[in-house]
Parts: sequence; C-alpha cells; structure tokens
Amino acid sequence: MKKSRFYSLFAVLLIPLCSFATIDITAIYTDSKGQPVTTTDGFTEEAPLHVRFEFDTSLFASGSIIEWHFQHQSAGSISEVTRYEESPEFDFTQSGVTIVTLLVKEGDEVVDEGSINITISESHLEMPNAFSPNGDGTNDIYAAKGVCNPESSDHYRSIVSFHAYIFNRWGHKLFEWTDISTGWDGTYNGSPVKDGVYFVVVKARGADGIEYNIRRDVNLIRDFNKTSNGTGGEQ
Repeated sequence: MKKSRFYSLFAVLLIPLCSFATIDITAIYTDSKGQPVTTTDGFTEEAPLHVRFEFDTSLFASGSIIEWHFQHQSAGSISEVTRYEESPEFDFTQSGVTIVTLLVKEGDEVVDEGSINITISESHLEMPNAFSPNGDGTNDIYAAKGVCNPESSDHYRSIVSFHAYIFNRWGHKLFEWTDISTGWDGTYNGSPVKDGVYFVVVKARGADGIEYNIRRDVNLIRDFNKTSNGTGGEQ
C-alpha cells in the first residue's frame, strides 16, 4: 500500500516536468559564403556575424515576458548580455561559444525555455606573394587568401577589422582597402601599373584578439613572356 502511494506521488510530481516543453529558436543569418541560412540547430561560423533570432510567439499567452540571454564563453572567461526584444538581432565578433537562451515568463515564473549554441571560429589571415591581373579570370585581384577561392583551406576566417596598403619600391602608396572581401586590381589612378615587385602592409585583428601585422613583397606578373625576358618593371 505504501509502495503504491509512493509511485502515485512520484507520477504527480513528474506531470509539470513533462509539460515543460523546449522552445525551438530559429537563427537567421548570411554565412561566410554569402548564402542565406535559417536553422534551429547550433552551428559554427566566422566573425563578424549578424544573426536574427525568432521563435513561435503564438504558443504563448499575450503579455508573456520575453527574456534572451547571450552567454559568451572563451579562454576561461564568461560574459553575458540580456535582451528583451521579441526577435533580437545580435552581432558576434568574438571567437568561442555563445549560448543563446530564451526564457518565456509569466510574472516571475519561467513557463518555457530554449537554447541554441553559436560557435565563432578562431581567426586566420594570410596574404599571397603574387598575382596576375591580366583578365584571364585567375588571380586577377590581389587580396587575402580565399577571397578569389572561398573553398580553399587557407581562406581567411573571423577577421573583424582589416586595413591593407599597397606601395611601390619608392614608398609611394598606390592603393588601400578596408573590406577584406575585396582587393587591388593592379591599377593606379585608373591605369595598369607595370609588372614588378610591390609591397603590401596589412593591419588586422581577429575575433580571438590576435593582431595581424603583415609586411611582404607582392609580385605583379601580368605578362609572363615579358617577365621571362627580363623586361618587367614597376610603377
């Protein structure tokens, strides 16, 4: 008899726990390849990343309190941001894992919740040592590795600030750019520069806090035949 009462009590206690469902959070963003993505699953992406979060509001009573928590974990530290919009938008600029948690409250009581994990990759940046702006569709732009070939394994990742400069051998600045997805087309004041050796300086910062200070030669090889004959020059 006592055993039967124990199981009945146990079953009653389980009822509210079983009725507490998990909310599906929908993340909407554009990935590093420029493709629109809508998902309810956790994912890994590059910074900077802009995400809009939504959920099915019709499941909850009017007047429910919406509370979003963005808890970021990286290098042993934890930080948290709380938002109260129904469909917040959030910019991810730090590498590591951010746990996005949604709490739906009625008064002070949490009536439902859900979460999704967003992982931002560590940064990576390399600059090539040559390009050939001859209009053949291959290596026509001097840019960070991966700009012309997004599928490459050394594609840049999670770079949140970027500034690059191109100089000739006399130290004259020919070009500069701050959009890492673009680059130099081998011209100065609208005219093509000569084949030769130029110099690139890059100052950048990754989502993981790494500072990139890159200085290297850039070989502009537009005409392979002239270069092999030793007639190439530079602006």
